[in-house]
Amino acid sequence: MEDSLKYLPEGSYMVGLDIGTTKISVMIGKKNQYGKLEILGSGRAISIGVTRGIVSNIDKTVSSIMSAIIEAKQKSGVDFKDVFVGIAGQHIKSLQHRGQIVRDNVDVEIVKADIDKLKSNMFKLITIPGEEVIHVIPQEYTVDGEDGIEDPIGMAGVKLEANFHVITAQVGAVRNIMKCVEKSGLTPVDLVLEPFASALATLDADELREGVALVDIGGGTTDVAIFLGNIIRHTAVIPFGGNVITKDIKSGLEILENQAELLKTKFGSAMYTDDQENVMVSIPGLRGRPSKEIAIRNLSEIIGARYKEIIDLVYHEIKASGYESKLMTGIVLTGGGSLIKNLKQLVAYVSGKETRIGYPNEHLGSDSKDLVVSPMYSTGVGLVLKGFEYLDQNPEKFKSLVTTKDNSNLEDKSELSLLDRIGGWFTDENVN
Repeated sequence: MEDSLKYLPEGSYMVGLDIGTTKISVMIGKKNQYGKLEILGSGRAISIGVTRGIVSNIDKTVSSIMSAIIEAKQKSGVDFKDVFVGIAGQHIKSLQHRGQIVRDNVDVEIVKADIDKLKSNMFKLITIPGEEVIHVIPQEYTVDGEDGIEDPIGMAGVKLEANFHVITAQVGAVRNIMKCVEKSGLTPVDLVLEPFASALATLDADELREGVALVDIGGGTTDVAIFLGNIIRHTAVIPFGGNVITKDIKSGLEILENQAELLKTKFGSAMYTDDQENVMVSIPGLRGRPSKEIAIRNLSEIIGARYKEIIDLVYHEIKASGYESKLMTGIVLTGGGSLIKNLKQLVAYVSGKETRIGYPNEHLGSDSKDLVVSPMYSTGVGLVLKGFEYLDQNPEKFKSLVTTKDNSNLEDKSELSLLDRIGGWFTDENVN
């Protein structure tokens, strides 16, 4: 790491923490002179203690987080505590709600404080016991009966209304994630729904404007997010991901789980093709047992059947959203589960929509594109970008840590944190 990176100005770098079912990753990035993101370093560890996005074992999760932290600090030479944390899982739910406020004076133009008040009312929604609102996203506004307004600031009016897309999560699941982050010696600055982060890293302006469905296939769950007119319109979580496919291979071919995972990643395909005919793979036997011959065709049939089920569920969500006919740019696949061969063709066949694989290089500088080229890093890159968005919106709140090249005393630098502990997580100030 160059000496010029030994000390960075406050706020010039951000850190994203992706706590997934399969992996836990830490990503550290800064903006270059062209406004592009440069990755300073990253750390990755096998996720032990997380099931379908929900922490099932605090100590094991903390251990995995700390392993990723140590690797990221050593690679980047950056000592950090403040992180932007991704949240996902089958406990995430979404709903549509309409809110309104009545202003006192029609002669005073609508200001940001009015918008903030309208949003904050959404955080007081009565939800199912044990659930809490974590994100409130305005869809469009209505001023004195005039609807279809994208930004009412500066307008005159008494009655201000808006349709909102509201995201809720289980309180216990959120608290457990925060507990793990804090026990790892980190300070969580903001909580970000992972599809939001992945979208920021992989989608371009045309897709966000003209209509797109982002499908993030993780280890435990598959997240769906639909965008139109630069606004997120629908979200859903499907409780199946790459891990269930590995288990299908394990049981279907009667092999060990690690062998099933290796077969999936090295030889797996979502669709059977002619070039797979008569192709065999030999699996070594254990403790003197004979090796086992696996037909690639059988492997593809097992993988394809489960992916077809996942895609059908995704397409059901797209149709249920009411935006099926408005997705002019089709479907974008990302996440580690999108790496399977021929998946793009299978999705296009089932949905009839143009499909591409989303790589997290939309906002990356040239020096970083080779470092995080895989779709499995989309969420991590997006969390770093969300950090810079947060800085732009809250410049008075966030102060980054000073970096260091002395990695020998990383554990003793907790006094460097300049961020006051955030008391209320779920306020409108935390809306992304």
